[in-house]
Amino acid sequence: MTGAMQAVHDLVDALHQARPEDLPAVASQAAAGLGAVDVELFLVDYGQVELLPLAVTGGEPGEPVRIDGTLAGRAYTSGEPVRGGAPERIWVPVVNGADRLGVLAARLAAPLGDDAALVRDLRALAGAFAGIVATRRTYGDTLERTRRRLPMQLAAEIIWNQLPPLTFATPDAAVAAILEPCYDVGGDAFDYAINGSVLHVAVFDAVGHGIAASALTSLAISAYRNARRCGLDLVDSCRSVDKWVHAQYPDGYVTAILGELDIDTGTYRKISAGHPEELLLRDGRLVRTLLAPTALPLGLGYLGDPMPAVAEERLEPGDALLLYTDGVVEARTGDGEQFGIDRLVECVTKALADQLRPAETMRRLVRTLLTHQQDQLQDDATALLLTWP
Repeated sequence: MTGAMQAVHDLVDALHQARPEDLPAVASQAAAGLGAVDVELFLVDYGQVELLPLAVTGGEPGEPVRIDGTLAGRAYTSGEPVRGGAPERIWVPVVNGADRLGVLAARLAAPLGDDAALVRDLRALAGAFAGIVATRRTYGDTLERTRRRLPMQLAAEIIWNQLPPLTFATPDAAVAAILEPCYDVGGDAFDYAINGSVLHVAVFDAVGHGIAASALTSLAISAYRNARRCGLDLVDSCRSVDKWVHAQYPDGYVTAILGELDIDTGTYRKISAGHPEELLLRDGRLVRTLLAPTALPLGLGYLGDPMPAVAEERLEPGDALLLYTDGVVEARTGDGEQFGIDRLVECVTKALADQLRPAETMRRLVRTLLTHQQDQLQDDATALLLTWP
């Protein structure tokens, strides 16, 4: 058995009765078999600004590490191991599928040199550990507390507990999303699911703010998933969500885009329920905005045609679709200047031209958006980037 496989076996064996707060010690024990010492696990914060250390049981946590401008941050943003520092350490990304969870930092007992096999073994260990981190987060609060730089408001807690991971990818398509203000979001949300050759995506924006808006959004997400899992098509899914929103919140409504991408053919079908239009990006530029709206907001369908219209677009290889809520383009500076469509397109197309991964593209978008509004968003801002393939 190779050193990496033995380390993974040791990791799995040690985790059968481990608490979330035991993960750093378990990681250190497994990595020691590869010649690694002083192992630390860093988790990314909700705003993707810092990497926050997970303290060893009974110990004090180390210092947070900024993502921008550090070796640890380079490993996180690039998805590749990074070596350096004094004493020399290796920073290995902890990634569950395409979802970036943080980094594993290790100092080696002997100089690394050009031992590519050891780097590969550490990466395999970090990959196994990523899946463990993703599942252990539901067994206690330690991992959640570690990731929070600020207290999370109840409305945001409700929404985050509804969401899938920020990033998902297959060889044929990728999804990456952002949600801000991450500690105080209310009515915005997103969802996605892959079923066979169909990738479902959705963005929601409920009227209002605070807990009332987050409860309304939670109902819309749950109704959407219920319809999808019952096998309803796009039109009937939209009608089902509309019915439930109106029944439970007769004075409320939710704007939304419900979309489906056939990842085999590139055919994209969607219903825009009173929502801003998607942006179609190709070869580093905005090709056009897609037709919107095609239906009334969810909850208001009784006022118009009971059969929402479906719009269709045939994507080309390499295309990207950007879905967003109005809080993105309407974010204003102190003197009233909006972020706007042009700035949004420029930010995303520049990142894509630099061949950044979708997740890093969206992280940079949210940093640019917050800088524009001096870190004080006046409304929820959500965006979802869908790339094919």
